[in-house]
Amino acid sequence: MSDESEEFRDQADAVYQALLARIGEGAPERRLDATRRAVELLGDPQRAYPIVHITGTNGKTSTSRITESILRAYGLRTGLLTSPHLVRFNERIVIDGQPISDEALVRNWEDVQPYIEIVDGELAEKGQAPLTFFEALTVLAYAAFADAPVDVAVIEVGMGGEWDSTNVGDGQVAVFTPISLDHTKALGDTVAEIARTKSGIIKPAADVVSSAQTPDALAELTAAAGLTESTIAVQPGAFDVASTSVAVGGQLVSIRGLAATYDELFLPLYGDHQAQNAAVAVAAVETFLGRGTQPLKADLLEEGFATATSPGRLQLIGVDPTVLVDAAHNPAGAQTLADAMRRYFDFDELTFVFGSLADKDARGIVRALAPVATQFYVTEPRSDRALPADELGEIVLDEVGDEATIVYGDLEEALDAAREWAAEEPKRAVVVTGSIVLVGDAMAIAEAGEWKPTSS
Repeated sequence: MSDESEEFRDQADAVYQALLARIGEGAPERRLDATRRAVELLGDPQRAYPIVHITGTNGKTSTSRITESILRAYGLRTGLLTSPHLVRFNERIVIDGQPISDEALVRNWEDVQPYIEIVDGELAEKGQAPLTFFEALTVLAYAAFADAPVDVAVIEVGMGGEWDSTNVGDGQVAVFTPISLDHTKALGDTVAEIARTKSGIIKPAADVVSSAQTPDALAELTAAAGLTESTIAVQPGAFDVASTSVAVGGQLVSIRGLAATYDELFLPLYGDHQAQNAAVAVAAVETFLGRGTQPLKADLLEEGFATATSPGRLQLIGVDPTVLVDAAHNPAGAQTLADAMRRYFDFDELTFVFGSLADKDARGIVRALAPVATQFYVTEPRSDRALPADELGEIVLDEVGDEATIVYGDLEEALDAAREWAAEEPKRAVVVTGSIVLVGDAMAIAEAGEWKPTSS
């Protein structure tokens, strides 16, 4: 790394630290006016390009990434905002398929910081909290996309929808992945309440694309589409997965889109849920490019699928023994993970290295994973929101018993012990799950330890 690169790396890390000093993502402000004021002072960069806006409970990051990959295959210069990051903050702001460079991150932060501080001052005068981490990140991302410049931005909602700071942008296409219970303290205690909050991303005369939903969730989305005079296309009636079969390195999927059926496309991602995410992404791109009336070009869709990645989602990070990570952090995600392990892999025994944040339904996650688990190595994410390993251990112990529960206060110790166990037999594997933070930490440990051959 050159001296100049190291300088920008240090400055980029300083930008992240400056953002971390703000109110964290676990405590979002239910407001849009603060973010709207900041982008207004910047000349509304979010209006410099069309937006595909994506929300939901599970699958929204993968759907966002597949959508962006297809659009990029069409030759469009893309912006992609996802959260959280796994290893480095730059991962959240992706330009034309690559995490934002340290230099561009620093330059854009220097541009927006004075305006963020103006808004902080105005908020203080009103007795309100300054811009949060995620509000400031949103401003930075929208500005970076305008600076790039991009032809289209795929924006993943942080939490909810209606008052999420990303909602200062107007999505030409509003996309909904499956909605279930999560973040109930912030979003509501029922699926209907959560769907109502998420439906706030639907803007006047937008085009709505939704995965299959529960009747309560679909009723809220349909009502919101009607009030805004938006179109709505819902799986399975408007589009669907026609078929999927296991293939080496992923799966072969056939998708019935809005405008055509696309047969036998290779998707380098594991799990039936990724086929579902791909179907939603196809419908979203069909809607964006031709309002669902023009078939996508087969070679470009094939390229978009082939280059799609979903870091931290059933991702192989180690071999000899096999170590997988999956960012499942609620019961629905854990059930999807368990189903995928049954269908896509043939391991005889699995150990889950498991940690959770305190505001998650850890017991529900354990119950979903228990049928495919040989044992749990319980630990905790490196987060101030972590559920302490001892407390999580009691929950796991209650669900699966003493012999299948081992508690480690340190993730690296848990990983070492799990890998040692897995190496004793040929068809054993380790799966790290329960928290996105935990998965990111495990990926960093694996990279430093060179767990995968350099040729892989």
